[in-house]
Amino acid sequence: MATSRPALITLTALAPVSWGTTYAVTTEFLPADRPLFTGLMRALPAGLLLLALARVLPRGAWWWKSVVLGALNIGAFFPLLFLSAYRLPGGMAAVVGSVGPLFVVGLAALLLGQRPTRRTLLTGAVAAFGVSLVVLRAAGALDALGLLAALASTASMSTGTVLTKRWGRPEGVGPLALTGWQLTAGGLLIAPLALLVEGAPPALDGRAVGGYLYLAVANTAVAYWLWFRGIGRLTATQVTFLGPLSPLTAAVVGWAALGQALTPVQLAGMALAFGATVAGQVGPRRKETAPRTLAADRGVRPSASRHDGRPEAYVSAGPGPRR
Repeated sequence: MATSRPALITLTALAPVSWGTTYAVTTEFLPADRPLFTGLMRALPAGLLLLALARVLPRGAWWWKSVVLGALNIGAFFPLLFLSAYRLPGGMAAVVGSVGPLFVVGLAALLLGQRPTRRTLLTGAVAAFGVSLVVLRAAGALDALGLLAALASTASMSTGTVLTKRWGRPEGVGPLALTGWQLTAGGLLIAPLALLVEGAPPALDGRAVGGYLYLAVANTAVAYWLWFRGIGRLTATQVTFLGPLSPLTAAVVGWAALGQALTPVQLAGMALAFGATVAGQVGPRRKETAPRTLAADRGVRPSASRHDGRPEAYVSAGPGPRR
């Protein structure tokens, strides 16, 4: 049963909306100052869960492709993002991340042959400006390492998004399996770094266990499955223009759950960023090369035969870890 384009966009948008809750969950439920351990607990359990559900392992070139995509979208992205979040003032890391659509537009032109339009470039600039109005506070001096980490994290996720679109996925393998491959590879890359930098895992109480369960299942396994499913069916530019929903969600959650006030300037920024997100979905309808089966969407091979073939600020808002 085919999914309509508006429904597909809505389902894909649930991923950055979920990522927008990361900051609140991290600050309210999880141990302090353990960003790498948190990244590990998000990625690896979620990846292993999806692998168990899909029961499909990479074959041939997809072993190294999965490692590359897992490093770009998860393994390098998480540590760089957390580093920038801890070293930059206010929501500066989210502002740098909000230029992701412009990164993707440039990479899509180079790797996918999608020529950028003036409307797309203007929409990306408006989205970044809107996010800056929402998240920026009075800032101190910028930290050079933090700024470089923020740019690198944005470039990493943007490159991963475009390569995911370029490589697609092996025939008969759905987004569930592809997501599991990337999360597992990314988690395995983070594990030694977390042990080396942060030492042994911290003691966890019931609140922390619940927080990690939410991050691993809803915030990561389900959200990334929806994200990579969207990349497979929408253009890379359309998907990345959903990214500003993450800082907007973080601002709303901060207002509704954490008692953080929203100023008129922030509300204006939210309207601009949301308008840019909607505008980023307007474009030529993508032609489907072949209808996908329900079995393929679940990551299950449609027959007993084996196949080989072809086949994502985060941005969040406010100070602290994102996505």
